[in-house]
Amino acid sequence: MPPRTPTLVQLTGLAVTLAAVGVFAAFTLRQLNGLRRLETEIVDRNRRDSLQLLRIQNDLNQIGLAFRDILEGAEPYPVLAYRQEFDRLKADLEDALRLQGQYAVGSAAPAQRELLRGAFDRFWSETGELWTLASAGREAEARAMIRTRLEAERTTMVSTVSRLLILNNEAEAAAGREIESIYAGVERNLYALVVAVLAAILLTGALVIRYDRRVFDEVRRLSEQRRLLAMRVISIQEDLFRSLARELHDEFGQVLTAVGVMLQRVEKRLAPEDRSREEIREVREIANQTLERVRGMSQMLHPPILDDYGLERSIEWYINQYSRQTGLAIHYEKSGAAPWIGDKTAIHVYRVLQEALNNVVRHSGARDAWIRLGYTPSSILLEVEDRGAGLPDELPEGRGIGMISMRERAELLGGEISITRGAAGGTLVSLKVPLSQAMEGAAS
Repeated sequence: MPPRTPTLVQLTGLAVTLAAVGVFAAFTLRQLNGLRRLETEIVDRNRRDSLQLLRIQNDLNQIGLAFRDILEGAEPYPVLAYRQEFDRLKADLEDALRLQGQYAVGSAAPAQRELLRGAFDRFWSETGELWTLASAGREAEARAMIRTRLEAERTTMVSTVSRLLILNNEAEAAAGREIESIYAGVERNLYALVVAVLAAILLTGALVIRYDRRVFDEVRRLSEQRRLLAMRVISIQEDLFRSLARELHDEFGQVLTAVGVMLQRVEKRLAPEDRSREEIREVREIANQTLERVRGMSQMLHPPILDDYGLERSIEWYINQYSRQTGLAIHYEKSGAAPWIGDKTAIHVYRVLQEALNNVVRHSGARDAWIRLGYTPSSILLEVEDRGAGLPDELPEGRGIGMISMRERAELLGGEISITRGAAGGTLVSLKVPLSQAMEGAAS
């Protein structure tokens, strides 16, 4: 069974990660909205409310100073002379109370605010009576009213404003603590998100790696099976070629040789003036030509020289034969000392050379080819180069079979093969085989 695809695991991990991010984002937005409400609706308004309360407190202190001046009599002014200053303070206090009512948080100390509003109403009502007494010349009664009633109302208002300021400070401190709590919650959630995302990534990665390892193991197993199958197929193919070559050489070759001998005997028995002698001679020549072709095909399928004289002599023989048959001018170079190469290695190198030269003739359009065979202490290097059309961008269907065969033979040899563009154009086929592999083939 093929290994299951990790797509479901990846999608699950992605869904978990996105869900964690979505939950964190929603919670964070909610916390930030609460933080914004605290800052705008509570903290900011509370501070503006406190500023107006301080303004009221300052005006009440000025009223207290005015009362002191009136009661102590340090200034030779009648009580009515302070009316203009009180009217100014009243207007400022009314404006401060109006703004303070706008900025005040609705749920914060409503009883104290109602008490302050009532105290102000009573204070200004009694202040009106003060001006009435002063206008009637009743200065003593007016000052007595300040001592007994107005100063008490002013003190009540000052105390109420002080309590409101204290409540505002406490509310601001509570809002600050709540803001710090929100920041701490967001920070904790951020850490939790990071941990959740990392856990999802690690879990998904571990599962994907596990599935990838299974896939790679399966691919490795299939690759090994393919390599063994290719080796078996190529081995069967070479055995078949060897058998066909032997059959062609032994059976058909002997039959054609016998036919030629028999025709020669018949020819000798005929009279010199017999016209059949010429016809028999033509048939005998056709049989000889067919015999040569059969022997050539036998040698192409599996040259006996490969078993008798090794790789190097086989390559030299094949180059001469192929050049004579196709008209391709082949330039051959050899370098290094040639060790004995076993037939199991030599046959694969030989087949790569055959396929490479066939590609030169079929596809390159070149009239020349360069073959370089080199031996180093560690490897054998075979290069086949032409300066023809070169490799196309896309191979036509069926044309890549020969290249696949060459790659499989190189893999069976434990070597490397590359098919690239040559330095002067055309195509360069390079086969490099480890000499240890070649020596193992010789030993076997």
